[in-house]
Amino acid sequence: MTTIETAEPAPAESDDHASGSGTDARPHHRTVEVQPPKWLSSTDHKIIGQLFLIGGLLGLLATVAVNVIIGIERVDGSDVTFDNSISQMFDAQRVGLVFGAALPLALALCIALVPLQLGARAIAFPRLASIGFWLWFGGLVLNIVALASDGGTLGESADMVDLFIASLGLMAVGAVAAAMSIGTTVLTTRAPGMTMRRVPFFSWSALITSIALVLVMPVFTGTLVYLFLDHRNGRTGFGGNAGFATWAGWLFTQPATYIFAIPAIGVFAELLPANFRKRTPARGVMIFGLALVGVAALGGVTQQNVARLPWSGSELNLDHFGNKFDDLVPFTAFNVLPLLGMFVVLLMALVLIKPEKGVRPNITGALPFALFGTGMIAVGMAGTVLYAIDDLALQGTVFEEGILVYVVYGAALAIMGGVVWWAPKLWGFAPATAKVVPIALLGVLAIVLATFPQYIAGFLDQPAGWVYTNDDLSIWNILVLVGHGLMALTVLAFIGLLAGARRSRDRDEAIGDDPWDAQTLEWTTTSPAPGDNFVDVPLVHSAEPLLDLKASINTAANSASRDGSPA
Repeated sequence: MTTIETAEPAPAESDDHASGSGTDARPHHRTVEVQPPKWLSSTDHKIIGQLFLIGGLLGLLATVAVNVIIGIERVDGSDVTFDNSISQMFDAQRVGLVFGAALPLALALCIALVPLQLGARAIAFPRLASIGFWLWFGGLVLNIVALASDGGTLGESADMVDLFIASLGLMAVGAVAAAMSIGTTVLTTRAPGMTMRRVPFFSWSALITSIALVLVMPVFTGTLVYLFLDHRNGRTGFGGNAGFATWAGWLFTQPATYIFAIPAIGVFAELLPANFRKRTPARGVMIFGLALVGVAALGGVTQQNVARLPWSGSELNLDHFGNKFDDLVPFTAFNVLPLLGMFVVLLMALVLIKPEKGVRPNITGALPFALFGTGMIAVGMAGTVLYAIDDLALQGTVFEEGILVYVVYGAALAIMGGVVWWAPKLWGFAPATAKVVPIALLGVLAIVLATFPQYIAGFLDQPAGWVYTNDDLSIWNILVLVGHGLMALTVLAFIGLLAGARRSRDRDEAIGDDPWDAQTLEWTTTSPAPGDNFVDVPLVHSAEPLLDLKASINTAANSASRDGSPA
């Protein structure tokens, strides 16, 4: 933005002026550049990604606090909420886990790192990515206002219920805007020689996530339009706000929530070859595994909650078999295929961690975060398969809440590992491994305590969605409460770790452009990465371009050594 000032300029320096004589009193128009804060209007993808990251960490912390309040209610039944607003707390839990934490954390690393991995100088449609953040952020703020003012799925304020529904639509549109920017970047702004087969695993996961969001979020937005109009006019077609969970609740449960965990799995896939110093064999298998997890988007497109499998029945005839087959198809497509994709990723991980003669792993502090986080996601996906079986009678219990927390908390933990891994490129520092690993261990303990007791309570028929106190279930509710409390400590410790590492950056030695001995293009530029990412982007000849560059340098050095000339 430019403004024009009319003012007396400072006299031009001359011999007369320097000696104290002579003035230039002619009026002068001076142009002054007034720049808005770069964080509010920046089109630098690294800054936009950091905005999503900050919002996601704060959203995660707030959601954990909501889970703690719900946990206290379940333990002793004391009314710690305001004006008996427990229904708003459950709405805040679901919205917070999905839109307040999982979505922004997933988008954060995708926006910040994908252009660097691809050798691009900028993200495609940077203003669209920036608009995506502000739509998401504005929608989240409005959602909080609505819930705090008696809105939500069971709210009694009609205007605030309308605002609640509209705010979800605003966040969904923001997610689509950001996803379009990410997907276009992967498809169109790659370095010379980087074919799709050579695209890094994390960027592949970002592409799969962006496609899934572009498919699912418009369906969700369309559903919200119907619900909004129904709530404003008669509330007979869809049940008003009371019908929200029936018609739009599918986005807040499985398999749709797997979409937000795909970048977290991509972080794990990205870190494995670098930490174990290997080129990944059969890269297509790993990409296939990530794509299978992305099949969960089909569950969102068809607006499915967990595809159920009513497998019992005494009649053994052709019609009975046909009905079972009809149930098995969506069950397999929406529940089993994503779990199979996770199995493929973990199988490839076993191949990469297999000891190899002459190769010494370089295990960094980021790997435990990614490993434990991915493991928690896998446990949640396995729980979904159990939840879908009608004979186990888990529907309507807290078992499903445990699955959701497994997936979201696990994804958050793995994303934290990605933040640790790429911190040199974003901020120019690397958190100390001795400080990182204990936080990862605390995080996995927190997730297990916050979720696995709910699996047990689900088998013991503790109902979901409302406060239910029972002496026989109190021990499991106490453990869940402790788990959420430890998760709050984990997030606070992680934020403190980043803040402390950033403060100590100036007095420490330079971190170097490639502190982890990595393999991909982002580690060929400076730490932190400049505004336009690269000075010169090398021609890519394989999926590990930095390894190729190091090999050529070593070859040249060895040749120079044999010739007796300096390298």
